[in-house]
Amino acid sequence: MALSPDYRSYTGVSGSAATQAVVDAGLRAYMLRVYNWMASGLVLTGIVAYLIVNTSLVSAFYKVVPVQGGTMEPTGLAWLSIFAPLVFVMVMSFGVNKLSRTAAQTLYWLFCAAMGASLTNIFFIYTSTSIVEVFFITAGTFAAISLYGYTTRTDLTRMGGFLFMGLIGIIIAALVNMFMHSSGLQFAISVIGVLVFTGLTAYDTQRIKADYVQFAYASGPDLAAKRSVYDALTLYLNFINLFMLLLQLLGNRSR
Repeated sequence: MALSPDYRSYTGVSGSAATQAVVDAGLRAYMLRVYNWMASGLVLTGIVAYLIVNTSLVSAFYKVVPVQGGTMEPTGLAWLSIFAPLVFVMVMSFGVNKLSRTAAQTLYWLFCAAMGASLTNIFFIYTSTSIVEVFFITAGTFAAISLYGYTTRTDLTRMGGFLFMGLIGIIIAALVNMFMHSSGLQFAISVIGVLVFTGLTAYDTQRIKADYVQFAYASGPDLAAKRSVYDALTLYLNFINLFMLLLQLLGNRSR
């Protein structure tokens, strides 16, 4: 059954003021847990990326090619780190009903660390100042849009199919542009991608809010703890994709 944006309309929850107060308190605590997981994951990602770039570890991921003007060429380990996050997401997605709470949390931390390793290449493409600036722009945008998704009474569920189709279109266009190398197409992908992931942030925030009543609140604290990790993963991915797309649009290249 689809839920109204106002989660109190869900028929599985009593309409009494006392029950609504309990649900309200539980929802606030749950959303805070989700955001804490997401923020902690971003911190871990940033720490891993920074340590790799600024220590001797960088030589294990990239090697300098002098004949190409000092270009940093990825090693096999770098390529492994690029595809590793996708593997973790697939394992967590397919094992959502089988993984224990501890296993889900462990995989989440490993995923965030692998994502940090995969993002080290941006430090060779963009200036450190622009990376920091775009990160804070992304954080502000994400916070505003997620707050809108949490507080609005507008039903955003109808956006889901449209946003998913937009996401598929972006992926296809990006694959095509790997061969075309069109700067115009890349610009269009970045602009449309920002719009899609901005919409997904609002949509997913409202979905998480509604799902809390249907799944987490009704199923007990252990399942709620596990679902909070998956919900954090969803918002984390929206943030990272929004950050990368804005970096392509606003970042200053170092070369």
